[in-house]
Amino acid sequence: METIILLAPLVGAIIGGFGWRVIGETGAMAVTTGLLFLACLLSWIVFFTFDGTTSHVHVLDFIRSGSLDTSWAIRLDRLTAIMLIVVTTVSALVHLYSWGYMAHDENWREGEVYKPRFFAYLSFFTFAMLALVTSDNLVQMFFGWEGVGVASYLLIGFYYRKASANAAAIKAFVVNRVGDFGFALGIFGLFYLVDSINMDDVFAAAPTLAETQLTFLWTEWNAANLLAFLLFVGAMGKSAQLFLHTWLPDAMEGPTPVSALIHAATMVTAGVFLVCRMSPLFEYAPEAKTFVMYIGAATAFFAATVGLVQNDIKRVIAYSTCSQLGYMFVAAGAGVYGAAMFHLFTHAFFKAMLFLGAGSVIHAMHHEQDMRNYGALRTKIPYTYWAMMIGTLAITGVGIPLTSIGFAGFLSKDAIIESAFASGNSFAFWALVIAALFTSFYSWRLIFMTFYGEARGDHHAHDHAHESPMTMIAPLGVLALGAVFAGMLWYKPFFGDHDRMVTFFAMPAHAEAGAEAGHGEAATEATATEGHGEATTAEATATEGHGEAAATAEAPAEEGHAVAAAGHAPEGAIYMSEASNTVLDEAHHAPAWVKVSPFVAMLIGFFTAWVFYIKDPSIPGRLAAQQPILYRFLLNKWYFDEIFDAIFVNPAKRLGTFLWKRGDGNVIDGTINGVAMGFIPTLTRIVNRAQSGYLFHYAFAMVIGIALLITWMTLSGGAH
Repeated sequence: METIILLAPLVGAIIGGFGWRVIGETGAMAVTTGLLFLACLLSWIVFFTFDGTTSHVHVLDFIRSGSLDTSWAIRLDRLTAIMLIVVTTVSALVHLYSWGYMAHDENWREGEVYKPRFFAYLSFFTFAMLALVTSDNLVQMFFGWEGVGVASYLLIGFYYRKASANAAAIKAFVVNRVGDFGFALGIFGLFYLVDSINMDDVFAAAPTLAETQLTFLWTEWNAANLLAFLLFVGAMGKSAQLFLHTWLPDAMEGPTPVSALIHAATMVTAGVFLVCRMSPLFEYAPEAKTFVMYIGAATAFFAATVGLVQNDIKRVIAYSTCSQLGYMFVAAGAGVYGAAMFHLFTHAFFKAMLFLGAGSVIHAMHHEQDMRNYGALRTKIPYTYWAMMIGTLAITGVGIPLTSIGFAGFLSKDAIIESAFASGNSFAFWALVIAALFTSFYSWRLIFMTFYGEARGDHHAHDHAHESPMTMIAPLGVLALGAVFAGMLWYKPFFGDHDRMVTFFAMPAHAEAGAEAGHGEAATEATATEGHGEATTAEATATEGHGEAAATAEAPAEEGHAVAAAGHAPEGAIYMSEASNTVLDEAHHAPAWVKVSPFVAMLIGFFTAWVFYIKDPSIPGRLAAQQPILYRFLLNKWYFDEIFDAIFVNPAKRLGTFLWKRGDGNVIDGTINGVAMGFIPTLTRIVNRAQSGYLFHYAFAMVIGIALLITWMTLSGGAH
């Protein structure tokens, strides 16, 4: 079943992309969409029937060289099961949505075939993402990692006649390569030290890496911290964290379904998944975890401030995505990986719905994306309005404080804020609370500017605005169910109940820690019943020829380090050290004011947006005029693009121009042209003079040659 889930999108991409001439456009769309819904159905079956035991499904052999074995295998655990339903559900609904959205695209000429290619790209992206989340070794993960990069390049630049789309695709590709370089270095370092890139072997060696020093850039580093940091650099690029975030807003140049699929629910969450997957390594890298927290908190705050003043409806939601990803990394940096995955899970529903809802608005307004030209649309497109309203209630965190009743974002976002407080990182806590206030403001600003007030802009577009077809509305309804109920249904397994979380993620070692800390019987029982033989990799890997990596894990265990089971690899889908367990427990018992603070921030943001855009719409303009420097600073996204242009892009262009004109033009072309048009003709003229046609001239030349030869032979012979 897992193999079908993985390969169905690839089969759909091949049939739809190459066989559409045989089965037709509609046939290609039907095949790709049908196979995605099949994968989605099977993914939900796996999720609900999964018992928590980690299993490995061998697909095929790949590179084998010495101790390097990159066999393609599916690693099925709770993390994989979660990501399967996230990826396939959103992708299947985006495929269905695209039937309506891409039906009549003004970017293509009459009679031009583009739909099979678009649906094939979507399916190929889904396959690459599934390859990433099911990977059982780091080389396979890197294969999927680069696959989604290629797919995003193709989809962002799908409107290849638009210069802005081509530039955005190149920007996304280049910025991600920067992060991927760090990811590759991390993989190289792990293989160098562990002699394996298999997950179990790396996890087993994590305690030893924490005691190993590694020379990098002429400096000694703690191996666990350095390698965790390098892996996180890859996550920074893929998940658009601060300094490597600049590609995400520009990626909105692709069709709106692309924004929903790639840049809201799947590809950008790959970095969060990577950190959670590598939790056994990060738990032994406290400095790297602290760095993750600070970057995540700074990103959440930065992106929220920029979202306050953006006018393009898709860019507002794009910066919202960037901000929410920062929340997830804060949870991972705090060691509460369940909360990070919880927000990833709920965010997929309401963010995909917001993007698809924005696409419905754009469709209704004849591809107008500037919210300043919207207004009073709630009666024109009522279904889209209610879908966007539900998504906004979810992302802003509407619920009943101090309870587990509320929209999806209320539970998952608050869990992260409580974890940030429990970690003792006051910067992260306050940055997230302020970001929650800003999130509420710009989300309600979007609703008020789009659906309320007076109609603005082109009145012809307003007069002809109409609701989207059912193929676009139905996916919004399905996602709305997730935005409303996903948080309440899965709050306890992901975060709210320590014992249920232990069982859900199959972490017997945590059950023991929980039992000692007063979490008692259920946890102890879970340990007794779930003795997963696979996770005892210190012994297993030794018998499989990976003895060094496994054996090294025993030493720290004997010296008293907090390893899951003495000498064994950390078990379960995620690993939490005793320190992380403490953070989780303290988050559950956080003061009431901490738990209420995001709700209060949400109310302040809502009330401020209502005053600015409903009660007195002149306030934003007056405020921007009074604070022009701050307004331009936020509108220009803190000038990151301009700074990067000055530091990296323009010098690279100048160097390229110099090498082109001086190196290629003057030196290379000049040398070749000089030889071809100067030296050779001159030599030819000289040689031509020797070709007189008179026999005695040739005889004279031969005599001179023989005389020189005899002279040389005489002199050389005399020397001996």
